[in-house]
Amino acid sequence: MDVLLTKSVVVALALIGALASICASVLQARGKLDQIQGRRLNRVGYIVMGASMLLFVLAGLRGVPG
Repeated sequence: MDVLLTKSVVVALALIGALASICASVLQARGKLDQIQGRRLNRVGYIVMGASMLLFVLAGLRGVPG
């Protein structure tokens, strides 16, 4: 569990989620994804970013060093 609370994992999850959301917008604008696929990829991105925020809060509450 402590591995998930490390700074590198939290930042990596945030970046992966942000990239997924950006890709959803770009691919949808270029016509590579339809609206439903774009929405799903965007939702996945937000879920991953939410997991990153949750781990960030848990790390702060547990006092895990950066």
